[in-house]
Amino acid sequence: MTYFLPQADTVLSAARGLALANPGLIEVNSSPLYLRARTSNPNRTVALVAGGGSGHEPLHTGLLGPGGLDAVCPGEIFASPHNRQIYEASAAAAKSNGVLLVIKNYTGDVINFQIAAERLRHDGIPVATVLVDDDLATDKADTATGRRGTAATVVLEKLLGSFADQGAKLDELAALGADVVARSRSLAVAARAQTSPSTGAPAFDLSPGTLDYGVGIHGERGTRTVDHRPVEELVAQMTDDLLQALPAGQDKVLAVVNGLGATTSLELHAIGSILHDLLTARGIQPLAIVPGTFTAALDMAGFSITLTHMKAEWAELWTAPTDTPLVLPSHTLTPDTAASVVAEPVTTPAHEGEAPASRVLLDRYAAFVAQAHDNLTALDQLVGDGDFGDNLAGGVRRAVKRNASGTGGVAALAEAFLNDVGGTSGPLFGLLFQDLATVSWSDGHAPGAGAVADAAKAGLDAIHRVGGAKVGDCTLVDALAPAADALAAAARDGADAPFTAAAEAAVQGALSTASLTPRRGRASYVGRHAIGVPDPGSFGVALLFTALASVYEPATASRLPDPEHLTSR
Repeated sequence: MTYFLPQADTVLSAARGLALANPGLIEVNSSPLYLRARTSNPNRTVALVAGGGSGHEPLHTGLLGPGGLDAVCPGEIFASPHNRQIYEASAAAAKSNGVLLVIKNYTGDVINFQIAAERLRHDGIPVATVLVDDDLATDKADTATGRRGTAATVVLEKLLGSFADQGAKLDELAALGADVVARSRSLAVAARAQTSPSTGAPAFDLSPGTLDYGVGIHGERGTRTVDHRPVEELVAQMTDDLLQALPAGQDKVLAVVNGLGATTSLELHAIGSILHDLLTARGIQPLAIVPGTFTAALDMAGFSITLTHMKAEWAELWTAPTDTPLVLPSHTLTPDTAASVVAEPVTTPAHEGEAPASRVLLDRYAAFVAQAHDNLTALDQLVGDGDFGDNLAGGVRRAVKRNASGTGGVAALAEAFLNDVGGTSGPLFGLLFQDLATVSWSDGHAPGAGAVADAAKAGLDAIHRVGGAKVGDCTLVDALAPAADALAAAARDGADAPFTAAAEAAVQGALSTASLTPRRGRASYVGRHAIGVPDPGSFGVALLFTALASVYEPATASRLPDPEHLTSR
C-alpha cells in the first residue's frame, strides 16, 4: 500500500530524490516541473522527451540519461503533465535537429503533448511525435480513443535512445518509433487494485477468487473478470491473445514481464520462465525475457506482458549501453544460451548397506505422516509459518518415489530430505535419516536395537553440531534424545520391546514441548506465546519411532497413540 507519500509536493519530492540518488546525471527544474539529463552522447542531434502521470515509476524517469531520454515531464499521480511542462522541457533539451515527443495514448497526454508540439513549431523548433498504443485490452473498433499506451513504452524509449545516439535524424526516429509501436502489444491482469492515495483503500474491489483481465496502468478496471487460475494457464491465455494480435510471420520477439507495483521479483521471474517456454513451444524465439517493474500502477498487485516482434537490426539497439537510473538487461537469448540456463541434475549415489526391499517402514511412516498432516500444519501455523506439515509430507512422498526406483526405504528418506526438502527442519531430519540408513534394514526381521540406537545417537549428535539444539529448547531434539536414550537402555538390558520403549519416550518428549518456551528455530520469535503449543518437529520424530515400533513390534505398539490423536492439540 502507498502509506508513505508526502502530503505536499509528492511528485517534486520524488524528482529531487531521484536526482540526489543519481548525482551528476539529472537536474530538476521545479517551475514548471521537469527533469533533464545533464549529459548526452555527442552524436545525438535530436532530443527525446517523454512524460506522463506519476505513479508509473520507473517510467519515464528511469530512462533519463545517456542512451535514453533527454527530458521527462512528470504529471501528478495518474494525471497528464501540463503542456507548459512539456514545452519548456523540450525547448531546454532541444538539439540541432529538434525534438521527438513520446506520447502514451491517453486523452490528457495527447492533448497536452500536441499543444506543446504546436508551441515548439511556432518557435521554429523541429518536432515530431510517436504515439504509443500497445494495450490489446482496449483494441476496440467502436471507439475513437484507440488502444492505451502502456509498457511497450519502455521498449520504445530504449530503442529510440540507442538510435538517437547513432546520430539518427528526426524523421528516422519517428519512423522507427511508429514501427516499434506497430509491432508491440501488451496485456495486463490484476489480483488487487492499487491503493487510492486519497482514501487509503483499494481503488476497486474484486470478488475472492477472481482476477481483472485487461486492467490499465491508471488503475482502470479490466475489460472482464475471470476466475483465478494457475499462473501457467493465465500466462498461456495472455500469450495466445497477444500473438493473435501481432503481425504474422515473425519468429523473434522481445518479451517484457512488467510488475504493476506490488508483484514480487520472484513472481515476475517465474512468469518470465513460463513465458519463455510457451513462446519456444510455439516456434517463436525470445530475443530477450525482461522481468521487472517498469511501468507501475502505484501498488497494484498484477503484471503485464509486452511482446514486440523484433527486426534483426533492433537487437543491437536493445543491447547498446546506457547510463540511466533504470538498468535494462543488455544481453539477448539464443536457443543455445537458453538451453544451457538449467544444468542437468547430478545423480547422487544411493546409500550402501540397506536392502532395497526395506519398504515397509517407509510406507508405514508415510501413512502416519499423512494422517497427522493437517494437525502438524495447524500447530506450525500457531508458532511458525505453517509449512512443516507440507514439508514433512512432501519429503516422505519424494522418498516413496525414490524407493520405487530402487533406493532403499530409509536411504530414500535421507536422500529426499537432504536433497529435496527446503526450510530448516527438512535437512535436519535428513541428517537423522542419513545415519539411520547405515542400519541393515529388512522387511523380514527387526534390525538390532543397539545398531538403531547408535544410529539415532549419531543423528542426534549431527543435528546438535549443525543447529546447536539441546533438550529443553523445544525442538525435534526433545523427542529424539529420549528416544535414543530409551533405545540404548533397552538394547543394553535386553528388553523385549525396545522400539516400543523408544517410541513411548519420543511421544512423551514431544508432548513435553508444550510446556517449553522455544529457544531455537522460528518458534523462538514468538517466545512465551508458543507455550501450550507442542513442537511440530518433535511429533515428526515421534511418528517415526511409532512407525518403527508398529512394523517390528505390533503387539506392544498397539498401546501407542494413533498419529491423528497424538498430534491433535
